[in-house]
Order: sequence, then C-alpha cells, then structure tokens
Amino acid sequence: MNKTSILVLYYSKHGATQSLAETIARGAEQAGVEAVIRTVPPVSNNLEQGQSSIPAHGYPYVSKQDLLNCDGLAVGSPTHFGNMAGAMKHFWDSTSDLWLKGSLVDKPACVFCSSSSLHGGQESTLLSMMLPLFHHGMMLLGLPYSEPSLHDTKSGGTPYGVTHVEQKHQPEQTLSEDEHSLSLAMGKRLGLAASCYKNAGELS
Repeated sequence: MNKTSILVLYYSKHGATQSLAETIARGAEQAGVEAVIRTVPPVSNNLEQGQSSIPAHGYPYVSKQDLLNCDGLAVGSPTHFGNMAGAMKHFWDSTSDLWLKGSLVDKPACVFCSSSSLHGGQESTLLSMMLPLFHHGMMLLGLPYSEPSLHDTKSGGTPYGVTHVEQKHQPEQTLSEDEHSLSLAMGKRLGLAASCYKNAGELS
C-alpha cells in the first residue's frame, strides 16, 4: 500500500502564506502522510513571458504531475483585493486538460490565505480558491468549530480555511499561536481524510 501524499501548493511574496503552507504540511505529517510543498511562478504584465523552471530560492515550482501524484491538496494565496493572487489564478487557468480527464475528482482539498488586515477580504479569497477545486470535482474540507482556537482567535482563522493576519508588532511571516494551532489542525484533517479515502479505495 503506497503512502498517502498531500500536495501543499501556495504563492507568497513576503513569507506569510509560505509559513501557513509549512505549518499545514507539518500537520499533515502528524497524520502519518507525506507532505510535498510547491509554489507557483509569478506573472508579469506580459502573461506570455517565460519563467525559469527553477525558482531562485525556496520550494520548487509545481508541475501538473504533482497534482496527478497527490492524494489530497491544500491551496494557499495572499489576499489581493479579496481574491487569490494572479499567479495562482494563472496556474489554475492552465489545468483544463486535467479537468477534461477528471484527474482530480474526489481528492480531498482545503484552502488557506493571508492578509495585511483583519477585514482585508480573507473569506472571499478562500472562496475564490474553492471555485476551481469544485470544478475539478474535489472534496472541499473546512475547519470545524470543534477546534477551540476557532472560537477564541483574535488573529487569523475561519471555518472556510486557515488564515493569517499581519500584526504590526511582529514580522509578517510569524504566525500567532492560534494561527499555528489551526494550521496544524487543518493539515492533520486533510491528511486523515486523504488517507482514509485512499485506503478505502485500495481495499475495495
């Protein structure tokens, strides 16, 4: 029986969304699954401009094979005017061939984001990232209120997915205690869901 693999896919300019991605990956690993972290290349005003296949630093760029190989997916982006970043949208716009084949149907997925203010459009950004995943036939997971931090958080955290809010007194990439615990919980929930669904399919 092959080990369950979770793909954590994000775009980040200043490090906050990357911190969420890394913490979600650790949560998935706590559930006993493998976590693979990937990012997407930035886009310029000229969308046809080529990008290096290897980023200058950080995690590798995602490939469509990464999507095919994963058993579950977490997608994250900073909030850009209440929407996902253009780089992430540009990537999903390139996946029509996977949609035609139904390659991602029934894979569990979740979303996460970061913003520079508490009311900066986090929930609409999460919803914007859900849309292509629904079209791909994925099974979207939220964050249940059985997580105590979701009731008490004064920073990030929503039932639609984990979030981070930039705090003026700390570096942007630093997660609050609540954001950290909720990210771990989200990763663990995704990992367990993907593992259960995959193992049920292999045993049937």
